Amino acid sequence: MLLPVSAALLRAQSGQPPPAQAAADGPRGKAVYTAHCVECHGASGQGDGPAAAFLTPRPLDLTSGKYKIRTTETGSIPTDEDLIRSVTDGLNGSAMPGWRGVLPDGDIRDVVGYIKTLSPRFAAETPQPVAIGAAVETSPESVVRGLRIYERLRCAACHGTDGRGAGAIAQQFKDDWNQPLHASDLTEPWTFHGGAAPRDIYLRFRTGMSGTPMPSFVGTATEAEMWDLANYVASLARKPVWAMSAPDVAALYARQDAEARANPVKRGEYLVDSMGCVLCHSAYDAQKRMLPGMRLAGGTLIRVEPFGDFVTGNLTSDKETGLASWTGDEIKRTITKGILKNGTRLLPYPMDWASFSSLHPDDLNAIVAYLRTVPPVRNRVPPPRWTSFPIYMWGKFRLLILGTDPPMTFFAGNAGATAGR
Repeated sequence: MLLPVSAALLRAQSGQPPPAQAAADGPRGKAVYTAHCVECHGASGQGDGPAAAFLTPRPLDLTSGKYKIRTTETGSIPTDEDLIRSVTDGLNGSAMPGWRGVLPDGDIRDVVGYIKTLSPRFAAETPQPVAIGAAVETSPESVVRGLRIYERLRCAACHGTDGRGAGAIAQQFKDDWNQPLHASDLTEPWTFHGGAAPRDIYLRFRTGMSGTPMPSFVGTATEAEMWDLANYVASLARKPVWAMSAPDVAALYARQDAEARANPVKRGEYLVDSMGCVLCHSAYDAQKRMLPGMRLAGGTLIRVEPFGDFVTGNLTSDKETGLASWTGDEIKRTITKGILKNGTRLLPYPMDWASFSSLHPDDLNAIVAYLRTVPPVRNRVPPPRWTSFPIYMWGKFRLLILGTDPPMTFFAGNAGATAGR
C-alpha cells in the first residue's frame, strides 16, 4: 500500500504546475483558515489556538516552516503536495483531521496557499525533494536485518526494545517549542502521523521529523538499511481491537491494567487529561488561550446562576496554595464526594464529583500520584462565594422541580493571587 495519491499529485508528476501554486485564492484561503484552523493553530498560525493547550502533540507553529511530514530533505520546507496531502488526509495519531469530503478540493488548495504566507521560508526557499532509494521488499530476511539496524541505531532508547517503550531510556520529550511529545508506540501503526506502509515509515527515517527529536538517518544508515528498518517497524504492528477475538481483547486490557498499576503516574496523567481537569483548573485569556504557566494552577472564575461564584482550585504541588499539604484521602474525597479539605461541600457542577464517584480505587490513586508530580505554581484562589439562602433555595427548586439547568459563565483571567503571602 503506497501513500494516497491525489489527482493533484499526478498532475505534479506529469509536469503540470500544482494548483496550490497556480490558482490559490488568497482571501478565500484566509477565510477557510479562519473558519476551520484557528481553534488549534491560532489566528497568527503560531500553534496557540484555544484548543492547543489540551493537545499532545501541540498544533504546529505554522510560522516556523518546520513540518514533520514531508517528502523533502531534512531541514527543507515541504512541497505543496506534502501540505495538500496533510490537510486532505489528516495526520493519524494527532488532532489534525482529514478534510477530505468536508472541504472542497479548491478550498484545500486555497488554505494551503494561505498557510504558506504565514512563514517567510516559503518565499525565500525552494523545496528539496528526496531521491527515494530502491525499495526493499518485505521479507523475513529484511525484517531480521531491520532488527539489527534498530539495535545499532539505538532506536530502543526512545521506543523501547519492544517498540512500546520497554526499557526506554528517554521518557519525556520536548519539541523545538518546548512542548511535550510522546514517542510513537510502534506496535500501533494507525497512530503514525505520515502513514503506516513501509514506504511511509522509510520516509520518516529518510527525511526526519523537523521540530522533533526524531532525526534523519541520512549518513547513519544506507538506503537499503532504512528500507530494512522500515520493514522491521512495520512487522511490529499488533492487531487493532476491532480485529481481535474476545480472548485477545481480554488479554490486551489485562496487560494495559498491569501496566497502569506499574506506572500510576503515567496512568494518572492520562486520566487527568482525558477527564478534562485541565479545562477548568487552569486560567485563560479573553481569546480562550491558557495563560502561560497556569496549567492546573486553577483561578478560573465560574458563575453558576443563581448559586454563586466559584473559583477553580490549584491542583499543582505548591505547599501553600496547591495540594502539597493535602493528604491523598482528602484529594480523593474532593474528587468523589465534592468535599474540600476544610469541609466545604461543592455543588455537583461545575466540579462533576458525582460522575467521578465511581472511579476505581486504582485510578484514584493514580490521579493522586500524578498530581503530586505537577510542578508547583503559587496561585491562592478565593473560597466559594455563595448567594443568599432564599435565592439558593429558589435555584434548587428550579433545578430539581422545574428541571431547569443552571446557566454557567466562565470568566477570562486569573481570579487567584500569584504573589504575596
